[in-house]
Amino acid sequence: MQKYNISRSSYFYAIGLSYKKADADIRGRFSLDDESKHALLQQAKDNGIESLIVTSTCNRTEIYGFAQHPYQLIELLCDNTYGTVEEFRDVAYIFKNKDAIAHMFRVGSGLDSQILGDFEIISQLKVSSKLSRKYGLLNHFSERLVNAVIQASKRIKTETNISSGATSVSFASVQYIFKNVQDVTNKNILLFGTGKIGRNTCENLVKHTENEHITLINRTKDKAERIAGKFNLLVKDYSNLQEEISESDILIVATGAQRPTIDKHIIQTKKPLLILDLSIPKNVNENVQELDNVSLVHLDHLSKITDETLEKRKAHIPLAENIIEEVKSEFNSWLETRKFAPTIKALKHKLTDFAAAELDTQRKKLADFNEAQAELISNKIIQKITNHFAHHLKDDDVSTDDSLELIKKVFQLEEPQKTNV
Repeated sequence: MQKYNISRSSYFYAIGLSYKKADADIRGRFSLDDESKHALLQQAKDNGIESLIVTSTCNRTEIYGFAQHPYQLIELLCDNTYGTVEEFRDVAYIFKNKDAIAHMFRVGSGLDSQILGDFEIISQLKVSSKLSRKYGLLNHFSERLVNAVIQASKRIKTETNISSGATSVSFASVQYIFKNVQDVTNKNILLFGTGKIGRNTCENLVKHTENEHITLINRTKDKAERIAGKFNLLVKDYSNLQEEISESDILIVATGAQRPTIDKHIIQTKKPLLILDLSIPKNVNENVQELDNVSLVHLDHLSKITDETLEKRKAHIPLAENIIEEVKSEFNSWLETRKFAPTIKALKHKLTDFAAAELDTQRKKLADFNEAQAELISNKIIQKITNHFAHHLKDDDVSTDDSLELIKKVFQLEEPQKTNV
């Protein structure tokens, strides 16, 4: 593995779990709310971690960061969630160095999403990197990598049709309602929770059902009122939840609580009730299924709904992968320059010392010594020499390692500190 001077720690890791091996219950145990993310970042800072980005969505929880060993990052995750190391080991993935870089590109570009072409994670990466910066946990490498992933994501969105068609968890929930509920237009629909998934579901409901019997409830009422105003919907107080459930035919739960907000005791109605739980962790207690009139469908089931849209999207995977390789290649080229940057910097300092010594000698010899002119000329010569060496080291036809060793030997440069990536 080649060495690059990008961090004082040894390796760059991506550790986490996703829908691929972890079911909703396990993902719920490892999910991080805003408070937990702040606590994790503070702990990372206290532990001397140099750079770290943490993301947590309904489909995955991941940490990208520098460490001597991945356990340092796993410990941070387990300390700030309900999950254990043993549970993590059963469902987790750990990527290192170039593999970790490649993984972030696939995730951020929608190729690793539960629904192909869903770019929700890229906004998470943006928000997460900004939060890391606030904690002083975003080094130059991580910031450059995130920006490269954002660039790849944008290009895939504009240059391919991998995200064409309305296929998302929120849209899949509306599809499910259409397929399983008759006379949807006249059913009473209650949306509990107005986070991002809740808002998207609400928009899809209004757009596709033409239903005028949609009610919103959120713990923070003014948040629900803002969304309701946009779509001209009804808002009720959180204290009216049980009463509104009794009036509903369909209950969509999209809250962000760490524990269930709906259980069988709150359901007093005897008429058929379809409940869609779009939350991670699950916000609807499994005990609602003990009621004969209740049907419960969870996010994971909705995410498995495949249609012609998804099949069409698969045809665009090769083009998306080509774009990723192009952007990743540019990033790796930059990374390669980081390999010799400290040596070039040390060379420049050495040449500057040579110039300063010679200028001092000439200053003593010459009565009419032109200080400004001499310094200008020497600086330009130093820049030309260092540029020449830099271009040589970028040449694919030369061995960078051999050239670096020769430069350091000839100019007696100190060995710069290195990091494996």
